[in-house]
Amino acid sequence: MQVKELVEKLNLKILSGENGLDREIDGCYISDLLSDVMGNAMEGDIWITLQTHKNVMAVASLKELACIILVKDLVPNTETIDQSNEEALPILQTSLPTYEIAGLVYNLLHG
Repeated sequence: MQVKELVEKLNLKILSGENGLDREIDGCYISDLLSDVMGNAMEGDIWITLQTHKNVMAVASLKELACIILVKDLVPNTETIDQSNEEALPILQTSLPTYEIAGLVYNLLHG
């Protein structure tokens, strides 16, 4: 599945990184600890988090993640958006809490 399909099926808002919507999704990782994501997320994963600062992009880029989903209508700062656009790594947004979006993503990937 590509990120653009995820956006459509889960009604996610695209905040940045639109040029990366064709990235392939291989799985999902959920954590708000950057070191945990660095140690355990896999290439092609969706990353669900509430972190919005620029270090999120550094980790997502390092791990070659498919996209980032921010929960609870959180918005990244300008530096994070700029880096997302430069790297074509989408940052998506949902109003849902982590638990709910995680369930929807799981069902979509394993349904």
